[in-house]
Amino acid sequence: MKYFGMPQGMWLLYRNSFKKNMVNVLGFSKKEAEDITKKAKPLYRHIITKLPEFEKADRFKMNEVNCAVFIAFVKNMVNKPTVEKLTEYYSNSMMTKSTKWFCRMSGKNKFSEKDIASLKATEKLRAADKNPYSWNMEYLPYPDGSGYEARFTKCGICTLMKEYGLYEFTPAMCRLDYDMSQAGGASVFVREYTLASGGPYCDCGYKKKG
Repeated sequence: MKYFGMPQGMWLLYRNSFKKNMVNVLGFSKKEAEDITKKAKPLYRHIITKLPEFEKADRFKMNEVNCAVFIAFVKNMVNKPTVEKLTEYYSNSMMTKSTKWFCRMSGKNKFSEKDIASLKATEKLRAADKNPYSWNMEYLPYPDGSGYEARFTKCGICTLMKEYGLYEFTPAMCRLDYDMSQAGGASVFVREYTLASGGPYCDCGYKKKG
């Protein structure tokens, strides 16, 4: 994957929040946070350039780029925090004003014909069959019309976290689905399983508000 373009933009967008929350959430000193950030950037670039290019129709490229940011910082923390602290860290670092705005804009189209058509196209694509760093998803509408479940049987984040020896911390990233749904304002997120926690799949349920 090329570093320049969206991956570079995502680094510029989130690096300061990841650095700030090393101090605010994880208790690192400002100097420690600065040193880790300096080491994280070249590792992030290395991770990105090693990844294969995603298909144009693959909607999950950004998810894998965000995972690369997380890995670049956590890998450089000598004393790794707990999963619980990293869950808070990742949530606070990702849910910036820009992310919340993006979620609100996406929420306006939630459950629209365009949204459903995109999900069906993703289901048909089965991107992870060709790219192990992507996802395979099933679209499962609720029979009562109250929303739908996006069920994932392959997860690019799991693949990348295993590759960099951080798989035990993968659940820290899963919680963000709840935060983004809440910020979108159109759905209530529900879940029973995640692959990262040993489940048979990741079920991402979106129930219409109201």
